[in-house]
Amino acid sequence: MTPKENIMINGGLMREYKYTVIIEPAEEGGYLARVPALDDLTTEGDTLDEVKYMVQDAIKGYIETLRAEQLPIPKDVKEQPRVQQFAVAV
Repeated sequence: MTPKENIMINGGLMREYKYTVIIEPAEEGGYLARVPALDDLTTEGDTLDEVKYMVQDAIKGYIETLRAEQLPIPKDVKEQPRVQQFAVAV
C-alpha cells in the first residue's frame, strides 16, 4: 500500500495507512468492526468509541506483524457498504 505520508515520531519514521472499516451493531449488544482489506480482520467493543479504539489497535498489530515477517502490507479494498435511508409516505 502506498502510505499517505511519512511521520517522524520519537526520531523514527512511521507511515500512516488508511483502511475502510465497517462498523455494525452486534446482535448481543455493542459493536463489531471489520477491515475487509486485512483478511476481514474483526474486533468488537461495547461502545462506538471502544470499537474504534479496538479496530485501530488491531490494524496496528496486524501491520506490525506483517512487517516483522517481511510480508507486503495490503492495499485498502475500498469496500463501501450500500446503506441508504428511504422516506416512505403512508
